[in-house]
Amino acid sequence: MTSNSLVEKDRAHYFHPVMPIRAHEERGVTVMKSGKGVYLTDIEGNELLDGFAGLWCVNAGYGHDAVVDAAAEQMRRLPYATGYFHFGSEPAIELAAKLAELSPGDLDHIFFTLGGSDAVDTVIRMVRYYFNGSGQPNKKQFIALEKGYHGSTSNGAGLTALPVFQDNFDVPMQWQHHIPSPYPYRNDLTTDEDIIAQGVANLKAKVAELGVDNVAAFIMELVQGSGGVIVLPEGYAKAMQETCRELGILFIVDEVITAFGRTGPMFACEHESLTPDFLTTAKGLTSGYAPMGAVFVSDRIYQAIADAAPNGVPFGHGFTYSGHPVSAAVALEIIKLYEGGMIENAKSVGTYFEQQLKTLLDHPVVGDVRAKGLLGAVEIVTDKKTKAKPAKDLNVAGRLAKAGYENRIIFRAFADDVVGLAPPVCITKAEVDILISRLRTTLDTILDIEG
Repeated sequence: MTSNSLVEKDRAHYFHPVMPIRAHEERGVTVMKSGKGVYLTDIEGNELLDGFAGLWCVNAGYGHDAVVDAAAEQMRRLPYATGYFHFGSEPAIELAAKLAELSPGDLDHIFFTLGGSDAVDTVIRMVRYYFNGSGQPNKKQFIALEKGYHGSTSNGAGLTALPVFQDNFDVPMQWQHHIPSPYPYRNDLTTDEDIIAQGVANLKAKVAELGVDNVAAFIMELVQGSGGVIVLPEGYAKAMQETCRELGILFIVDEVITAFGRTGPMFACEHESLTPDFLTTAKGLTSGYAPMGAVFVSDRIYQAIADAAPNGVPFGHGFTYSGHPVSAAVALEIIKLYEGGMIENAKSVGTYFEQQLKTLLDHPVVGDVRAKGLLGAVEIVTDKKTKAKPAKDLNVAGRLAKAGYENRIIFRAFADDVVGLAPPVCITKAEVDILISRLRTTLDTILDIEG
């Protein structure tokens, strides 16, 4: 009775994000009730292994009482404090200092947001302010990768390069441009070196087309998440950073998904010793226990922005809930968990996860398996030799999502015939084995698509 009531209320009133609206109304909502470790329990009592960590965010796993206690204590003591008017709170200040300590390069200044999308918007505004203030007002053009995801706000959706976030939304805008994704599995080039050289050439060509004096920045994910968990060749990001420096444009790394142990280390930048001008995070920052994002700003950029404003004039960008003390207290407690063993677990179990995921390559409908730590994907094909994709009327994504739930596993069934995986970084090797076993059983349900 309770479940039916919730389904009807949801159908009547809850406007869900990124959802086919009429299809959701017809299907009805699936209500989650509780979580512990890597498992979720729905309102019907079904226990499921969460192979996607909520929305790639519950990195530390569910049910940590220490995090709940930290939030409750902060709520009792000081539930809100603004960062405006020279005010602040102890948790926000301590978190900013901690993040600066952990960050790569000279990303020593932290601007807090509510999540990843407004973190990207914040960077866009900061980049504009930086160039206007430094006497380079023509630098307005931004470049991103095709198949990239940088949020769904009015500005971020234009840097995102996925049709569902752009069609009928009047984006991208005239200052937003894209170059091809390296996408190794579907790239005509076969060696990492050639793909990297191609990426550099594409970026240089786009900058030349727009005019180097007009280009402000290049933004990229270190693993393209919503585009299909596309793992880039080792050295690709480093080469793009060097190209940006050579051309005099800013290099922005979007680590909303990849930070906080998702690919192994605290930041995916560590894989290639990257030192971006800006870095965006969210998701794993609080492990999804409370809303929060953060923009990391290099000291060079921060000093230039600070000097650009006339004395006494505010930097006119901010949010009511920026640096929220409860979210900050949660983040500090979550970071303790990461430093207390979860990052090391992410590295060791991440390697095991990569190995076990590759065992699915023998499955008849699996064309590609790719992973970086505890971030992986399985790409579905009807013919391994031609890499042919299933016909849309086969509804592979919908069938996989349904079968996965029946097999007590949650993953991201992308419409582009890719299964996305991002289990909590606290997952054990035994739980990885369960995940892979249940995924194989789920893949068996679509054997009829094989060409």
